Amino acid sequence: MSVLKKILELLDDNLLNAIVKWLWPQYKRPRFGYMKNYQVLQRYFISQKILRINGNVPWPADFRSRIVGCENIVKGICCDPGDNPGIYINATGGLKLGNNVNIGQNTIITTTNHYKYDHRKTSYTKGVIIGDNVWIGANVSIVAGTTIGDNVTIGAGCYISGEIPSNQTVILKAENLNIIPKTKDYEWDCTQDELG
Repeated sequence: MSVLKKILELLDDNLLNAIVKWLWPQYKRPRFGYMKNYQVLQRYFISQKILRINGNVPWPADFRSRIVGCENIVKGICCDPGDNPGIYINATGGLKLGNNVNIGQNTIITTTNHYKYDHRKTSYTKGVIIGDNVWIGANVSIVAGTTIGDNVTIGAGCYISGEIPSNQTVILKAENLNIIPKTKDYEWDCTQDELG
């Protein structure tokens, strides 16, 4: 049995590794301590390469995640945004991810905003920057203009806006809403347009 295991490991480490690198050129993980190459193929190949769900993403992405604007993502090694289920990333405004960034399930990262008086328009683009060695828990929302430093852990359910310095742990302690009234009326009346 150990001879068969050694043959399978040799195949996985050589032939299957070459196939994975060809299919996902930006997939950069350690050869040991993460998924085996056959597991990467088993989990992502059919949905991403045959069914073309996230088919243009050059690293493994789960079929239950959605990556918009992957060409605007600059990422380091040990970082595959969208490899967990339910992640939504809109990188239209630019997204920079450092090395060893892990993004938990159902996390949202958006790099652009909408004009608040007419939601059909994008008002401005700010992008998002996330440093090295960052763990982002499940159900986190990260909005445009956010910068997260190195060695940061973000607990589940957090809303992240602005700047998080390096070497921090962020947790959701209490839900506080600050409601700010708008200074003028909404500009577009959807009931006045001809519907198709």
